[in-house]
Formats: sequence, structure tokens, C-alpha cells
Amino acid sequence: MIVAFSVAPVGPQHVGDAVAECVRVVRESGLPNETNAMFTNIEGEWDEIQAVLKQCIDVCERYGPRVSLVMKLDHHPGAGHEHSLAYKKDRVERALQDPTA
Repeated sequence: MIVAFSVAPVGPQHVGDAVAECVRVVRESGLPNETNAMFTNIEGEWDEIQAVLKQCIDVCERYGPRVSLVMKLDHHPGAGHEHSLAYKKDRVERALQDPTA
């Protein structure tokens, strides 16, 4: 399972510190992940990912009275590793290099 998510406290403060703490939580989880300007992608079993998301929500609660979470989930049971973060990204890169592939 791959989840793309964005989480942040809602309020007047700058959210950069809270987001950085959440990215640290994700990286320390040991699950495959990558962060870009808009989302963090994480790969694992639902229970593992849910625990990480809960930790991120807990972090954001320290920065504001409300938390916003946007999540997109790719659940492909039985797919194994052929649909991992790395595979999907590599497949697009190969297609860009050789449009006939």
C-alpha cells in the first residue's frame, strides 16, 4: 500500500516546524518514503501507515487547535513489490527516456 499525505496544523502560525517534525516521524518509521513540496509518500501495511499518520497528527496538535490531513491511498492487495514507490517512479522515468518502451 502506498499513501500520499499532507498534514499540518490549522491556525495563524507558520507550519514549517510541524511539517518537519512529521517528516522526521515518517523517516524514523523505517518505512519506504519520499517527500516533495506538496506531499509525503509512504509505503507499508495499513496498520503501519496508520500508526505513522496518528503520530503526525499528534505532532501537529502541539502546534494548533486543529489539524488538516489530506490523504490519497493506493491499495493493491497481493501486488508485492512490483508496485512499490521505487518501481512506479522508475517506470515513469524509463518511459520518459524511451517513449516506445
